[in-house]
Amino acid sequence: MRRLLFLSFFICSTIAFTQEDNFWNNVRFGGGIGFGFGSNNTTLSISPAAVYDFNDSFSLGMGIGYSYNKNDSFKSNIISPNIFILYRPIREIELSSDLQQMYVHRKSDSFSEKYNYPALNLGFSYRMDSVSLGVQYDVLYDKNKSIYASAFSPIVRVFF
Repeated sequence: MRRLLFLSFFICSTIAFTQEDNFWNNVRFGGGIGFGFGSNNTTLSISPAAVYDFNDSFSLGMGIGYSYNKNDSFKSNIISPNIFILYRPIREIELSSDLQQMYVHRKSDSFSEKYNYPALNLGFSYRMDSVSLGVQYDVLYDKNKSIYASAFSPIVRVFF
């Protein structure tokens, strides 16, 4: 976690000091939200982020996410700082790579545990102005640690 935060700080500091006046002109803010409701199941998530556009095709960003999951008596809270790369070969297509460190606290009536694990999501999305919709795949997916049922998950990303 410390390495990820240090790397993020170092990259942003380097960009800020080398670009000076133009730095803030190339920064966009946004992130993603998620929700799911079903039979005795609730999932809510929010992930604010900032992205620096090097040009029309390549961007680097960082963010932090929070996710809450509840299924009957089972609950989990996840905090996930991340660093990501966005590449747009054409205006409408966005490829992404997102490295996260997931800090999980899970509990139910019979147990409580805290642990962390990494996730590396590779994604493909269709981009409409400031909104991207698509799918991503966690190449480090571990069914014993992940709070998700599958390595695949949707992408809903908005940057202004």
